[in-house]
Amino acid sequence: MSSQFWDDRYRADDYAYGREPNEFLRMQAHRIPLGRVLCLAEGEGRNAVFLAGLGHDVTVVDFSAEGLAKAQRLAAERNVKIATVHADLAAYAPEQVAFSGIVAIFAHLPPPVRKHVHGWVHGALRPGGVFILEAYTPRQLVCGTGGPRDAALLMTLAELEDELSGLTIELGREVDREIHEGAFHSGTSATVQIVATRAAR
Repeated sequence: MSSQFWDDRYRADDYAYGREPNEFLRMQAHRIPLGRVLCLAEGEGRNAVFLAGLGHDVTVVDFSAEGLAKAQRLAAERNVKIATVHADLAAYAPEQVAFSGIVAIFAHLPPPVRKHVHGWVHGALRPGGVFILEAYTPRQLVCGTGGPRDAALLMTLAELEDELSGLTIELGREVDREIHEGAFHSGTSATVQIVATRAAR
């Protein structure tokens, strides 16, 4: 989907996916060592603002200028600070050995871009750093409660284990769960959840 699609979605006053963080991230955030955190395809900033509230130094990357503006607005409302980077993840190059955490919540990218991004996650994490992901699986097409309608943009646990082979998978599962995140994620959903770490040494 184009940046114009996301600009149009985020232009409304309401937050498309709500103002509160993803529940899986909320439950797993304690695993991220305090420090710099990179949020990928973060849109309107609900997860980034939550992490900033925990004391992390958060950078948001997204290719929607409208989304990033709303992320800054939400941060100001919650009295926290985040940094925003307007960039396409297909071309974005992160700092190396820089982040205590990298977060990808419903970051549904074309497979070549996703593999490219997952290929650099290990190098961008500091030793002991944590990668947290939740995304829809192909079974979500049956649920029809949110996410892309293009199966190529959906993910399986097996694919992610292969793409993240440089990391240690601490938690990896495909689950059915209730999701209620704004107008566009609502109902019983099929997701894949990952918590992976870079070795401490």
